[in-house]
Amino acid sequence: MSGAGHELGRLNHVGVATPSIDRSIALYRDLLGATKIGEPFDLPPQKVRVCFVDLPNSQIELLEPLGEDSPVAKFLEKNPAGGQHHVCFEVPDIHAAAAEMTAKGAKVLGEPRIGAHGTLVIFLHPKGTGGVLVELMERPKDAH
Repeated sequence: MSGAGHELGRLNHVGVATPSIDRSIALYRDLLGATKIGEPFDLPPQKVRVCFVDLPNSQIELLEPLGEDSPVAKFLEKNPAGGQHHVCFEVPDIHAAAAEMTAKGAKVLGEPRIGAHGTLVIFLHPKGTGGVLVELMERPKDAH
């Protein structure tokens, strides 16, 4: 990629869909040894229940559907055990990133909206990103 446009920032988190956040918390804690696990919370606008597992260099975002019409419910129909749902990268300006992605031919899904970290996010359709659902997240203003 040329030097023009925004620079891809750090990997903020990997989203993992799960039929049960409680079971996933137990797996990350008991099997994998995660010690910093946040409290699960509902994010009704996105139709998901969310829990962050803090890692030294990133986070895992556990996603459980809130209702049958949740995008995560559709994912779980195809992947009943759960699995990697998306990767999230930080960008300095979400509106500039959305415009640039559209100009480069990527399909941006919907308008920028507030994500689980309280900052604006967009998603890029996996057909244009090598089969991976990509979330771009505006870097939190208090981030390093």
